[in-house]
Amino acid sequence: MFELKTLGLFLITAVAEIVGCYLPYLWLKQDKSIWLLIPAAMSLALFAWLLSLHPTAAGRVYAAYGGVYIFVAVLWLWAVDGIRPTTWDLVGSSVALLGMAIIMFAPRGS
Repeated sequence: MFELKTLGLFLITAVAEIVGCYLPYLWLKQDKSIWLLIPAAMSLALFAWLLSLHPTAAGRVYAAYGGVYIFVAVLWLWAVDGIRPTTWDLVGSSVALLGMAIIMFAPRGS
């Protein structure tokens, strides 16, 4: 159960970070409203808070989170940007998720 909660929290965290970065991108690159910066800042604050909820060392959380971020970014590429991931995108994000699992769930001595 710990593993599912950790993965779920990482997934929500990654979405918060990507939204927080995507909204300013829309303003800067696609001439959307500057008002998008307000929900972007809120999303990035949520991202930082969500990372703090993990019950393990911050450095380990940050390292492992990167693997989930890569996976969610590839999903974002497909769902939002409308670009189907290549086989190599899927292989790379699978390797990143494997790295996350090793970092977060490997047995540790006391």
